[in-house]
Amino acid sequence: MTQPGLGTPDTRLSGELAASDHTGRTPLQNRVLPTGEIVSHPARGMLMGNRGCIHSPGRTLGVTRWRTKMWISCVLYWRGRRRDVMPPGRWTALFFLDEATALSAGHRPCGYCRRADHLWFATSWQAASGMAVRPRAAEMDVWLHAERVDRRTRSKVTRPVQAGDLPDGAMVCHDGASALLLGNSVLPWSFAGYGTPVPVNPRTRVELLTPPSIVGALAAGYRPLVHPSAGPTSMRSFPDLR
Repeated sequence: MTQPGLGTPDTRLSGELAASDHTGRTPLQNRVLPTGEIVSHPARGMLMGNRGCIHSPGRTLGVTRWRTKMWISCVLYWRGRRRDVMPPGRWTALFFLDEATALSAGHRPCGYCRRADHLWFATSWQAASGMAVRPRAAEMDVWLHAERVDRRTRSKVTRPVQAGDLPDGAMVCHDGASALLLGNSVLPWSFAGYGTPVPVNPRTRVELLTPPSIVGALAAGYRPLVHPSAGPTSMRSFPDLR
């Protein structure tokens, strides 16, 4: 299958925006975990995205973690544009280790800067769901929001499953930690990348972090971009920028 490409990440941009607020102070709280939590950490991300404006004028986050159901993931560099990561009242830039992480948190590909990936993802969603037509972005957003967030507690929804029932690229909680599923192994997740693969029995019970509709798209052929630390896989990999 032809794999749609992605714009080349700009290492200066990604390191600068993900790590600090340009003053050398504590890193901004804009780094997203596979669980969807947003934390402060100086590590560099390889994708960015947003959920609307969730920061205060002081460039800090309160209790709100989204203002819209449109959670997207975007390239770091596109057509030479450079933007403030936290412009007042507009949007809050969030950063992800890679696309597997973004998908786990519930962010789909942007239909603007990642048009080819957006269409590939929607077509895979259509195939997995048996839909007559490709779903629109707004339809996927509404469906995903119900799968990723418990409206009563406003917390991440996870699901117990067997490892062997999941496609490559899904993210799980295994032995209390987030990990990427690839083949018959899980790769421990960290801000620096993935650790040494750990063999896992297909019958092993794990906690699924990636929303089910995204798992369906993965099973139907969508291949996310993964950090180069994952090694050679059937997934797509970013250039090794470490």
